[in-house]
Amino acid sequence: MICGQQGSKANRRHSRNRLKWLCLGLIGSALVSGCTMHESVIPDHRSGSPLSHLNKLAEVDPRYQSYNIEMVEVTGGRFWAPYGAPAGEMFQYRAPIDLADPKLRMLASHLSPAYVRISGTWANSTYVAADGEMPSKPPTGFGQVLTKAQWKGVVDFSKAVDARIVTSFAASAGTRDKDGRWTSTQAERLLSLTTSAGGKIHAAEFINEPALTGPGGLPPTYDSSAYALDFSTFANWARQNAPQMLLIGPGNLGEETVDPVVAAKLMAPNGTITTKLLLEKTAEHLDAVSWHFYGGVSPRCRSGNGLDSREAALSSAWLDRTLIEYDAMAKYRNDLAAGKPLWLTETAQAACGGSPWAAGFLDSFRYLNQLGALAQRGVKVVMHNTLSASDYGLIDPETLAPRPNYWAALLWRKTMGRVVLQPPQNGQSGLRIFTHCLPEMNGGVGLMALNPGDAPLSVNVGGPGKVWIMQADAIDIGPVKINGRQPVVQSDGAIDALPPADFEGELILPAQSIAFAAVDQAANSHCQK
Repeated sequence: MICGQQGSKANRRHSRNRLKWLCLGLIGSALVSGCTMHESVIPDHRSGSPLSHLNKLAEVDPRYQSYNIEMVEVTGGRFWAPYGAPAGEMFQYRAPIDLADPKLRMLASHLSPAYVRISGTWANSTYVAADGEMPSKPPTGFGQVLTKAQWKGVVDFSKAVDARIVTSFAASAGTRDKDGRWTSTQAERLLSLTTSAGGKIHAAEFINEPALTGPGGLPPTYDSSAYALDFSTFANWARQNAPQMLLIGPGNLGEETVDPVVAAKLMAPNGTITTKLLLEKTAEHLDAVSWHFYGGVSPRCRSGNGLDSREAALSSAWLDRTLIEYDAMAKYRNDLAAGKPLWLTETAQAACGGSPWAAGFLDSFRYLNQLGALAQRGVKVVMHNTLSASDYGLIDPETLAPRPNYWAALLWRKTMGRVVLQPPQNGQSGLRIFTHCLPEMNGGVGLMALNPGDAPLSVNVGGPGKVWIMQADAIDIGPVKINGRQPVVQSDGAIDALPPADFEGELILPAQSIAFAAVDQAANSHCQK
C-alpha cells in the first residue's frame, strides 16, 4: 500500500511525525539527504505485509539482466569517438578489449549469471581468420579481422564470469557466393573456434539489425526476400551443426521509435526490410523473437528527438518509450510466432554510443524502469549495451570504474529474482514500484521504487526490511551514493560491503532517488521454492 491515501486523524498524525523524523536523516543506520517534510498519509496495516498477497505476473530468465560486448571491442577497430574528440569525428580507433583483466572479470562476475552478447553492427562484416592465418588487413568484403586468440579470450571470459555466449554471424559481401547468396564458411569457423576453446554458443541472431544494410555491409539491393533465403540456409546449417544453439531473431532495430534521420540515412528503403516481413518468413525457425531498442540518438550522429535530453530524462514520455516498441513486438510475436519468448538483445540510453549524461545516475531511472516494466510484461531477457565501452557502458572503459548503472544492475541482482509479482497499488504521481520474489525464493519479496520527482515519497510494505537507496549529488554526472556513501571497489574488482539500512514498515524515498528493498518476512506463497 502506498502513502497519499486517507486515514484516521491518529494515523495521519503518526505518519507525519514518523516521516518528519525519517526525513531528518535516520533510516535505520543510513543518512538520507535531500528529504523535506511531506504531508503524505500512510494507512495502518495490522493484517500482515501487503506484499504477502501480491500475485505472480510472469517469470523471467535467470539471466534476464545481461549485457553486450561489441564485436569491434574484441577485434579492435573504430568505435564511437569520446566526447571532446575533434569536431566531426564520429569514430575513433580503440584497441582490443582485455577480457582477461582480473578487475573486469571480477566486476562482470558480480552481475552473473548473465548472457554476454558478442555482436553489433561491426559483427556483420567481421572476418574470422582460418587456423594459422594472420591476414594483415581484412579480405575484400570484410571490415575487420577476428583472430583465434581473441575469440578464445571471449570463451575464457564467458566461463570465468558465468556468462553464456550469444552472437550473430558475418553476412557482408565477403560471405557471399557469385550469385550473392550467403554461405556458411565464416559461421563454421566461428563455431569451430568456440568448440576448440572449450566453449559453446548458447544463442545466435543470424544478422545484427538486417535493416541497417549500409553499416552492416549487406548488398545495396538486399530486402526481406533475400534475407528469407539466407536465413533458410543459415537455419539448416545451424540445426545440423549446432543443434543446441537457440535461433533468435530477427534482431532488427525497433521501427516504432527509430529516429527518422537515422532511418533515412542508414536503413533499407522503407518497407523492404521490416520486422513484420522478416518474421512472416522466418518465425517457424525461431526459438525466441528478438529486437533492439534505443529511445533516441546521441549527438555523435547529430540527431535527436527532443526526448533524449537531460531535461526530459525523468519524464513519463521518455521512461515509457520502451513500451511503444514492446507493444509492437508483442503483437508481431502473438500474430506470427505465438508462444515464443521475447528477448530484447540490445538496448541503451541512445544509439551511437550514448549521450554525455548516459554515464550518470540520471540514466539509471530509464535503465531500471525498462528492466522492471519489461519483466512485468513477460520479456525473458534484456541485454544492455555495453558492459564497458562508450558512454552507455556499465563500466568506464578507461578506468574500469563502475558507473551508476553498474550499481543499479548489482542491486537489481541482489533483490529482484526471476518471479515477477503484481506491484502494490500506487496512487502517487510519478512513483514507480516493481516487485519480484527475492532470488533466494524464501518467501521474501524484493521491491524497487523509483522517485523521479522533486519531493520525497513513501511506501508502506507492512513489515521490517533492508533497503539500499541510490542518490547522487549531481544527478547527470559524477558518482552515485548508496545509503549516503559512495560505494568502493578494490583494485582487483572486489566490492566493499554495501550495508543495507533497516526500516520498519515505511520506506522513504527522497526526491530523485531509487530504492531497492528486501523484505524477508513477506511470506508470499509465490516466492517459495
